[in-house]
Amino acid sequence: MERYPFTYDPTRPFIAQVGEWVADVFYDILPEAGFEVRDEQIYMAFQLEKAFAEKKTIFAEAGVGTGKTLVYLLYSICYARYTRKPAIIACADESLIEQLVKPEGDIAKLAHHLGLAIDARLGKSPDQYVCLRKLDDVRLRDEEGVQWDDLAASLPDFVYSHGAMQNFHAYGDRKDYPHLSDEQWQNINWDTFQDCFTCDRRQRCGQTLSREHYRHSGDLIICSHDYYMEHVWTYEGRKREGQLPLLPEHSAVIFDEGHLLESAAMKALSYKMKHVVFEELILRLLQGEIRESLAVLIDESIVQSERMFKALGKHSRAIEGSDRKEIILSEGLLREVHRFRDVLTAIEEELVFEGELYSLNDYQLRIVEEHIEMMQKALMLFERSEALICWVTDSPEGLTLSIMPRTVKEVLQERVFGANIPIVFSSATLSVEGSFRYVADSLGIEKFLSFSVVSPYDYAEQMEALAPRWNIAEGFAGKMKEAIKLLQRSEGRALILFKSKDELMQFKERISEESEVAGMTFYFEGDQEISYLISAFQRDEASVLCAVSLWEGLDVPGSSLSNVIIWSMPFPPHDPVFIAKRSEAETPFEEVDLPYMLLRFRQGIGRLIRTREDKGIVAILGEEMQSDASVLTHVLSVLPEGVTLQQNA
Repeated sequence: MERYPFTYDPTRPFIAQVGEWVADVFYDILPEAGFEVRDEQIYMAFQLEKAFAEKKTIFAEAGVGTGKTLVYLLYSICYARYTRKPAIIACADESLIEQLVKPEGDIAKLAHHLGLAIDARLGKSPDQYVCLRKLDDVRLRDEEGVQWDDLAASLPDFVYSHGAMQNFHAYGDRKDYPHLSDEQWQNINWDTFQDCFTCDRRQRCGQTLSREHYRHSGDLIICSHDYYMEHVWTYEGRKREGQLPLLPEHSAVIFDEGHLLESAAMKALSYKMKHVVFEELILRLLQGEIRESLAVLIDESIVQSERMFKALGKHSRAIEGSDRKEIILSEGLLREVHRFRDVLTAIEEELVFEGELYSLNDYQLRIVEEHIEMMQKALMLFERSEALICWVTDSPEGLTLSIMPRTVKEVLQERVFGANIPIVFSSATLSVEGSFRYVADSLGIEKFLSFSVVSPYDYAEQMEALAPRWNIAEGFAGKMKEAIKLLQRSEGRALILFKSKDELMQFKERISEESEVAGMTFYFEGDQEISYLISAFQRDEASVLCAVSLWEGLDVPGSSLSNVIIWSMPFPPHDPVFIAKRSEAETPFEEVDLPYMLLRFRQGIGRLIRTREDKGIVAILGEEMQSDASVLTHVLSVLPEGVTLQQNA
């Protein structure tokens, strides 16, 4: 196979030659295959050529239908082959990954029409795989365990073999179990409290095998934002433990739907703690012959951990519409945290002596030391409460404490944007009212290239925008009446976007009682694997898809999606993360809430028109459209050119 899809002249700059080939692709090769020549693609290609040549960060804002994905794929593939390092395509979530790699997706199109053998491999997040230990546990405790037994029996034979592995393949992907609900899946998938380091089945785990597979990609590794940021955050720690980083060395990074990167970064930099998990971890030290002073400290740490979590429960309060509880920082709570840190520090000092005595298993010792170090880094944020975001959630095993730094800028500047590689932020919505500063400032990006091109579609002819004036005094019932009218108008064929899971669940409970839509099929996010639901919705033309996470990335062309209903304006949740962001802003609504809402709103209405032939309606049911004139004004300002908003009585 030829290394490059063009004749390479080593006497000329490589990226300039890529640019010439890309121009040929869009002007000649793809049009001959029936593709439309798009000036927006040529313009974007020219801009990306500069970013790759100068190894810079670029915000590439290109509207729906501009073909931006094809452009960044062509540059990424060529650059990966030139540097002999794969390029990373980081998508906002797993459903976006599936959109990219599906049989009719852009990678498959390029491979077919250009005659390219593209080596694209998936690097899915650990929680997208079955955990063999959790599967065993649920089989033992679940009274209706038939499905779990069947699932276990379907796993490859080598999972249960103790012999040398001659043949193996990746398995255990969430996509392989589409009929499981998200709640059922969480019984058997990997989670942050699973200790893979000591798992005796680690080398036969689907997650481990898939990781070994994608490391050898020659062109592209496709992962989520979450996974890429987890790679960044754990890079040094994994090297200290003698492990490979989650992702191999790479030549470039594309952040698809890049406006969502900050939330992924904050999630990756967070640390979770449970008392029961800490107790299990620290008790490992008692398995060896240790000095009495260390044994006393271990007992003391367990007692102090219990005290700290009891104080966390006492000093937390529920947040309406969220499963997170806000922690009220008090002197008493901070005192318990400080005492726990003191005990951990004393244990760390004792472990130095134990390591010299060789009385503990070296591997187990390193694991415990690494965990304690991470706990110390997280708990240290309590010493500077202004740098801290924290909350607790309830679970069957007790409270879970989540801790994250208030800002991720410093980490991103050092470990991502300081890497001297091309970084592309690609999305239809990266700017807020013409400026890229909202996204750039949130990520700590000081210098960047940028451009913006609009969609080539005729939205004035293809999209009808409605803001029905339903009776707000009737609350949920009033909104439901209007939604039913809209669903009847389009005979299903609708996507309903909710801003929270609570809203979706309330709708799901009530819609079954509405006789006017009794003949319609409704699909609800969470009932089954998300890409399976999307495929079912696309096949069943008169159905309705109800979702919380599909504001971005959903690509369903044709009449199956003729109606997008915005159930509520997608303002950020009232949770500790956004409470902290608002507290730092001089004008929280204008600096935090409004930009977030407008970016997501633009993404939501962008689900409707995916081709020149698509037509349909966007209906906005958010109460704020009637109660807040400023919200209405801002929404009007971001509607596609030529689209007017009809506000019927």
